[in-house]
Amino acid sequence: MDILLTEEQKEIQKAARKFALGEFPQVAEELDREELYPFEIWKKACELGFIGTWIPEAYGGPGLGFMETVLIFEEFWRVDPGCASVLSAAFGSEMIVYKGSEEQKQRYLPPLVKGEKIMGAAITEPNAGSDVAGVRTRAVESGDEFVINGTKMFITNGTIGHYFVVLCQTDPEAAKRHSRFSVILVEADRPGFTRKKIKNKLGTRASDTAELIFEDVRVPKANLVGERGRGFYNFMDFFDRTRIPVAAQGVGVAQGALDRAIQYAQQRELFGTNLASFQVTQFKLAEMATLVEAGRGLVRQAAWKLDHGEIDSRLVSMAKWFCGEVAVKVTNEALQIHGGYGYIAEYDVSRLYRDAKIVEIYEGTKEIEKQVIARHLLKG
Repeated sequence: MDILLTEEQKEIQKAARKFALGEFPQVAEELDREELYPFEIWKKACELGFIGTWIPEAYGGPGLGFMETVLIFEEFWRVDPGCASVLSAAFGSEMIVYKGSEEQKQRYLPPLVKGEKIMGAAITEPNAGSDVAGVRTRAVESGDEFVINGTKMFITNGTIGHYFVVLCQTDPEAAKRHSRFSVILVEADRPGFTRKKIKNKLGTRASDTAELIFEDVRVPKANLVGERGRGFYNFMDFFDRTRIPVAAQGVGVAQGALDRAIQYAQQRELFGTNLASFQVTQFKLAEMATLVEAGRGLVRQAAWKLDHGEIDSRLVSMAKWFCGEVAVKVTNEALQIHGGYGYIAEYDVSRLYRDAKIVEIYEGTKEIEKQVIARHLLKG
C-alpha cells in the first residue's frame, strides 16, 4: 500500500517510526509495569507535530489529513501501544474541530498541539457502553448555566485531562430518544468534578483511564458544543472519524508482533536448525502478514475517502472490526511462535498480546461494528 502514499506522507511515516523507535523501547516496560503516563514523550511528540494532526493550521495544528494520522498511529503502535497513548492527548478535539464554535476552537484547540493541555471525550457510563443512547448523565438549565450530574466510566485521559467533551441528557422529555442529548465541554477544575484512576487493566497500562463523577457541576451555556439535541448524532459523526485511527492501532500492534515473530523465528534454534525453516512457521508468518496487509488496506481506503470528503460508515466499521480481530489473532500467533518465552515479560510480545485486545472493545465493540455493516448492506 506504500505505493499509494505521496512522498510527503512517506516522510511523515518514516519520521513517526524514527521517533517511536528512539523514545519508546527504553521506557515501555517500566511504564506498563508502573501504569505511568509517558508525559515526557507526549511533550516531545507535541513539539514534532504528532499530536492533534487533524487540527487546522488556523488553530495551531499541523492541518494534516486522516491518511497522515493513520500512518502515525500505525507506526507508534507498532513499537509500543502504551507509549503510543500520547496520540490520544487530543482525543475529543475532533468534536471541537467539526462541531464547535469559533470561540471554542480558538480557546481549546491551540493548547493541545502546544503540549499545554490534554483533553478527552466522556461518553461511556457504568450502564451505557455500546448503547450510547442509554446515557443517563443529566445537564439541567439554571440561568445561564448547565448543572451536570452523573458518572462516566473508562474515560481515556480521565485523571490527566484538562477538559472533556461530555455527552449529557439535556432534553429527557424529547419524543425522539436520540434527540435528548447534547455535547457540553467541561473543564476539569470545575467544582463538583472528581475522577478516580482505573488500575490493573489487562493492557495499554500506560494509558490513563478513569471514572469521572459530576456532582452539581456548573458550566456556562457557552460550553454547549454544536446544536442542542444533536449530541447523539454528533458523536456518531465523531466515531466515523475516530474509529479509523483506532483501526490503524490494530494494524500497528499486529505489524509489531509480526516483526518480532520474524526476528525470533530466524534466531531460535530447534532440532539443529532455526525455527523459520519449518513450513508450519512459514505458513503462520504468511497468514499473519496477509491479515496485516488486508487490514492496512481497509484503514487507508477509509482514511482516503474521509480526506476526500466522503464518510463511509460501512467501510469505517469494516476497518475497525477487522483490524481489531487482526490485532488479536496476529499477536496470539506471534506469542505462540515465541513459545514459553512469549509468556514472560522478558520478550515484549507478551505486552503486545495484552495490549491488542482493547482494539476489539473501545470506540465500538466488534459486535456493534458488525451491526453497522449489516445495516448498510440491508439498506442496499
